[in-house]
Order: sequence, then C-alpha cells, then structure tokens
Amino acid sequence: MSRRPTLAVIAALTGVLALSACTGANSAETGGGSDSGFVAGTGESVSVPAAHRGGAIDLSGKDLDGQAINLAAYRGKVVVLNVWGSWCGPCRAEAGDLESVYKADQAKGVAFVGINTRDTQIDQAQQFVKTHGVTFPSFYDEDGSLLLQFPKGSLNPQAIPSTLILDRQGRIAVRALQPLTSDQLNKILDPVIAEKS
Repeated sequence: MSRRPTLAVIAALTGVLALSACTGANSAETGGGSDSGFVAGTGESVSVPAAHRGGAIDLSGKDLDGQAINLAAYRGKVVVLNVWGSWCGPCRAEAGDLESVYKADQAKGVAFVGINTRDTQIDQAQQFVKTHGVTFPSFYDEDGSLLLQFPKGSLNPQAIPSTLILDRQGRIAVRALQPLTSDQLNKILDPVIAEKS
C-alpha cells in the first residue's frame, strides 16, 4: 500500500474514532447499558444568520436500499439532516418525533434525510427504520466517511444524534447537538422555513 492511501485511511479512522468516542461513563450522558456507544451532545442549538452561512453541503452516496442519494437533489427545499445509529438509544427516542414533523412539513417544502452511521451491518439500520416507521431516506455511512466530508470549521455534526437544518441553498442554518422532540424541532425549523428563498 502506498503512503498516500495509508495516510488517508489513518485520517479517516481518526475522525471516526473521535466521533464515536463516549464523552464519559455517566449513564445519564451515555444512555447506559447497550446504548453506551453514542456521543452525547452538548444540548445546544446554534442558528446562523443567512448572511454568515458557509457554502452548500454536498454529500452523495447510497441509501439503505443501495440506491444513489445526493443532497444536491434537494436544493430549493429546506432539509433536516439527522445523524443516527440503530445502536443509539436517544436516536430511537427521537425517531417518532422526526417522522411526525417530516409528514407534517412536506407540503411546506421541507425534506428529511438521515445519515445512518456506524451500523456495521445494513440490516440493523433497515430494521431500525422499519421498527420506528421512518419513511424518509437515509445515507448508509458505515465507516463515518460521509461525516468527514463536512467542511472544516463548519457547524458539522459532532454528536450522535445530531440534527442540521439546511436552508434552500443547502447551507447549514441550524445545528442541534441533542435528541429532539417535535416541539424542539419545530422551534428551530420554522424560522428557516419562513425565510425568503
């Protein structure tokens, strides 16, 4: 193996390990028991005024059914981008709330896309969406490589679960580093929906 691919693999693994590291042994932080692999968020939501947003986020890959998926296809819509894993207790807790807001806001020009990460077997992710009735598509990001594609210095997802709200130009308008209820999601989503395109 040449030096360049080796360095790329090391960099990718370092990023994935950083994202997957637990923040502490406290069961309140980690979810306890078998859910201890998620990265607890800070609980903060950060909104970025339109004039200060970075460039559009461009991600492409395969969904949970092996079909091509690309964020660029959603330009012109507000996109709720949720990072989740089937092994993550808080992800299970918020799934129903995300789905209910997705169904309620489709007519307002809102799309939802998930990023399933660190599920080493795709059937685990497929079972999660079936069990929780999730009908919006998700990227399958087994090794975390999609998460590493967020621009350095951007409001990238730093916890699992994380939710980003992209404006109609595909730029990050809001980042929430916590599991969300439907009320919490509506509170941060509605102002972005109300923006002029």
